[in-house]
Amino acid sequence: MSDTTLPQQARGVIIGAGIVGCSVAYHLTKLGWRDVVVVEQGPLFETGGSTSHAPGLVFQLNPSKTMTSFARYTVELWRQLELDGEPCAKSVGSLEVAWTQERLTDLKRKAGYGMSWGVEAHLFSADEARSLIPMLSDRILGALYVPSDIQTKATRPAEAMAREAERNGATFYSNVKVTGFTVADGRIAAVHTTRGDIKTDLVVAATGIWAPKVGGLADVPIPLSPMQHLYAVTTPLRELAGATEDISQPFLRHQDEAMYFRQVGECYGIGSYQHEPLLVDANDILDHEEAPVAPAEMPFTPPHFEKAMAAAGEVLPSLKGVGLRRKFNGLFSFTTDGFPVLGESPQVRGFWSAQAVWITHAGGVGKAVAEWIANGEPTSDLRECDIRRFHPHAYSRSYVRARAAQQYREVYDIIHPRQQIANPRNLRLTPLYTRQRELGAVFFENAGWERPQWYAANEGLLDSLTVTGAARTGWEAREWSPTIAAEHVATRERVALFDLTPFAKFEVTGAGSLAALQRLTTNQMDKPVGTITYTSMLTPRGGIK
Repeated sequence: MSDTTLPQQARGVIIGAGIVGCSVAYHLTKLGWRDVVVVEQGPLFETGGSTSHAPGLVFQLNPSKTMTSFARYTVELWRQLELDGEPCAKSVGSLEVAWTQERLTDLKRKAGYGMSWGVEAHLFSADEARSLIPMLSDRILGALYVPSDIQTKATRPAEAMAREAERNGATFYSNVKVTGFTVADGRIAAVHTTRGDIKTDLVVAATGIWAPKVGGLADVPIPLSPMQHLYAVTTPLRELAGATEDISQPFLRHQDEAMYFRQVGECYGIGSYQHEPLLVDANDILDHEEAPVAPAEMPFTPPHFEKAMAAAGEVLPSLKGVGLRRKFNGLFSFTTDGFPVLGESPQVRGFWSAQAVWITHAGGVGKAVAEWIANGEPTSDLRECDIRRFHPHAYSRSYVRARAAQQYREVYDIIHPRQQIANPRNLRLTPLYTRQRELGAVFFENAGWERPQWYAANEGLLDSLTVTGAARTGWEAREWSPTIAAEHVATRERVALFDLTPFAKFEVTGAGSLAALQRLTTNQMDKPVGTITYTSMLTPRGGIK
């Protein structure tokens, strides 16, 4: 780790030495890359970004297999890492408690995710949960216990990965601020910093809350918003008097009240999403020399914590009336759909993003991005996280702020897989939209398009056709109608008209077109002129694009 003069050239430059930048450097050098330069605008490794203030709770289970895989790998990696002979993580497990019957049912679904995604998870009774955290209220209905979840002080695995990366050919520089880029013929050619320029054709931006600002220097839009999040640590609790470890109890999520908790020695840490989103523009974040504490720590706003304290006293009665000794509004990133922004920019070649990544997923994300860079394509399905998933409307400031704020509100909500966004809507309408609406179309949003899922005008088909599979109840019946089954039968037995305006369309002409399409696609393309073929496209290794 160096404060010396920056090199004039590098194979790759990573911007940001938080947990994500360190993870990318660690995994790139593991794959044989040398001459990797990591520049950090703050100190190493208490950078002043989100990594520095994170409470370090790694919950693995997620409805997304991709995100669960990121977290599971993160846990495996950090359990192996040591810094100065001390472990970088502690396996304390986690409890998610149910305050409502709906939440208890959702925890059962989560246990199913665990079984599917390879994460051990157990449904506990209220008494079993209280055996792990005796302070828990007797009002809880049950809990989900994941014994392998870990707690870490995120700067420790960051530094441990950085040291290993340095041994393998990376160099880290502190107090280096990126001021711009040279882009030649649509590709990165150099990085400009306050300590000189570095020629390179590959940059990985791992700047977190600064992502829109740094991306803007290269005309690469990164659709995320920094968000304030309230966190506080209580004064000592009688029930934890004499505690000799920083954390021994499982950490706790009370998602019905949008809160999480962790033991901090004789005290308790409380994090709350139970307030209206407090958005911050990336350009308004204070520099290190201006920030009273750190750029990612803003002054605590007590009115936004009042509901949280009341709810804390309900689920953990020992917290009623307790004082708060450390409190702040920490900044971290929210995207428009809750997933990270990963991959090479479609606007500027050689500009890679590893942004909007929580501590929970940093190990897995670093591995995935490094493999993608080194091998030319990711070794796992990253479609949910791919930077290229955003359409032009999703880059507008109003859209990013509206959707990021809603993601914050819903972070612990029970979300049905087909639940639709309420706002903004009607951004992209096909020429048939007015007629579809007249027919009673129920629209789902996809890539900004309003696309009919079924029509009220077709409800009568249920009486005139023999329809099976039209009975559903409860969770599986949400965002669904039996009319869909009738429309399927009518399509097979009669005739149907579909509006394909939102579908991707490519025109391929010239010698070798058929051979190229046969290689690129999964279906048989050698059909007579006028034939329509529905097909997927493939990656070089045969994965679905």
